[in-house]
Amino acid sequence: MRPFLTAEWKNLILLTYSVDKSLLEPYLPKGLELDEYKGKSYLSFVAFDFLNTRVKGIPIPFHINFPEVNLRFYVKQKLNDGSYRRGVVFIKELVPKKMIALVANKVYNEPYESCPMKSKVEIKGSDRIIQHQIKYKGVRHEWTFTVANEPYMPDENSTEHFFKEHEWGFGLNHQGQLQIYEVQHPHWKIFPLAERFELKIDYGQIYGEQWSFLNIQIPYNIMVAEGSAIKVFPSNQVD
Repeated sequence: MRPFLTAEWKNLILLTYSVDKSLLEPYLPKGLELDEYKGKSYLSFVAFDFLNTRVKGIPIPFHINFPEVNLRFYVKQKLNDGSYRRGVVFIKELVPKKMIALVANKVYNEPYESCPMKSKVEIKGSDRIIQHQIKYKGVRHEWTFTVANEPYMPDENSTEHFFKEHEWGFGLNHQGQLQIYEVQHPHWKIFPLAERFELKIDYGQIYGEQWSFLNIQIPYNIMVAEGSAIKVFPSNQVD
């Protein structure tokens, strides 16, 4: 099957928080289970760069390189043979272009919104500095992460591997039916954190008051992944 979208996802920042499963269950599509890690449920705030984007092999002018910010949680789907598909469900995805949000909503019925945002990556000596800024409904949020520019591959049994490697995206189509799409990419290397990060974000303002507690909660895991080329395939309804 030909991919619907190809791109590179680069410089992925993941802040992962342990949360009560009751907060995630309202977003959980029927037919899926929460994919717990060490007996707890998690969600991740993710920021990264979309680069060299093509839809059905065609680059769309002014929509090739842009940042994305999303809030996602981890799910699994049990198959008839007893095995599981592991993937993610998105609570909200932010991009800087209205057309990107419109296409994503139409094709995948994903919860995309557009707002002013920008990102920047600098290499200074042995460090890589990643900066993001967004302005959501008039409020500015920003964060900066500095990492050692020496990516390495974590063990497949590591916490980092669990949160960064997910092949499936789940959601509901416009008829309210469960749908699934495949995302292909090689396993990602991660960067060692070089120093404390700077995070100025109001989760409640962006995602709703029920998420305000994240403003003062220490992340369970902080990770910056190198990223790679990716392929996203058309969505399919799941019976």
